[in-house]
Amino acid sequence: MAGTIKEIAEKAGVSRGTVDRALNNRGRINPEVAEKIHQIAAEIGYVPRSRKQEVPKYKIGIVTQLASSSFMVPIHQGLQDAIRELGNRNIECILKEVDTVDEAEQIKALDQLLAEKVQAIAIMPVESPLIREKINQLVDQGIRVVTFNSDIVGTKRSCFIGLNNHQSGKTAAGLMGMLTGGEGKVLAITGYFGNSVSSSRVDGFVEEIKQSYSNVHLVGVQSSFDDSQEVENNIVSTIKAFPDLTGIVVFSGGQAGIERAFERLNLEKRPFVIIYDNTSRNKAALEKGVVDFLIDQDGYTQGYRSLLLLADQLQNHSSVTNEFMYTDIIIKTKYNI
Repeated sequence: MAGTIKEIAEKAGVSRGTVDRALNNRGRINPEVAEKIHQIAAEIGYVPRSRKQEVPKYKIGIVTQLASSSFMVPIHQGLQDAIRELGNRNIECILKEVDTVDEAEQIKALDQLLAEKVQAIAIMPVESPLIREKINQLVDQGIRVVTFNSDIVGTKRSCFIGLNNHQSGKTAAGLMGMLTGGEGKVLAITGYFGNSVSSSRVDGFVEEIKQSYSNVHLVGVQSSFDDSQEVENNIVSTIKAFPDLTGIVVFSGGQAGIERAFERLNLEKRPFVIIYDNTSRNKAALEKGVVDFLIDQDGYTQGYRSLLLLADQLQNHSSVTNEFMYTDIIIKTKYNI
């Protein structure tokens, strides 16, 4: 439902008459108040009745990957809030959720969006030459493209909105260095080796460990396919091989397997653990003391901001000035969760 003058007045703390005068440039009004009213009107998608028919209708397509993964929950919330808001601005958003990291599935979704005649696309791209080529084709056809959450190099996309994953991996290394006192054996668990997000995090982690913590030894980088059973098995087999394992970093999903692994092993003292993404299950693990640090990527902002950025490009003909719009690297403990 579109915003109303009443809603704007309540948010601005003024009368409806003041809102009406500001939006229609009638009568005298404090410039700061008028600016605030216009800002609120834009935020809630208010369009005067006299102008509603003049606003052109646009279509924005959205393509995800690993749509059923837990890290997608806040991203999906951001997307849905943006979709509702843009509906008030006469912009239709078409969401194609892909559960895999299969390039063929993403190509199919992109072709479906082309058939829907979208003018812009927000995509979480799979790292693939075919996807890279497809994005460049879309841009050459005049379709605006932004990537969010995951990026892909060598394309003509206008910008990336998401975490600086390489830097977040270095952050995880710094945290592990502090936890371990700069020495010991550490296991890294990633999701899919073909997923650029997890790979970039691992690369940053390994780089910083080598550079700053020469006495921390990486005993392996194992793939879990974002599956909790695989995470559990990886931890159990590694600790059996390295009973003195000092730390574990899980860069992707499947974190529920951590606690199950510790229960199976019945450890007197568990390794230090760092995980990613502020999901309800991960918060519980942090509060219970199963893990020590949680690194969050502000997924809500990634989903929300990507659609708003495309909408502004379409309706206001605005251009993107920053190629990378990084979300915050947020560190959580059980004391600030």
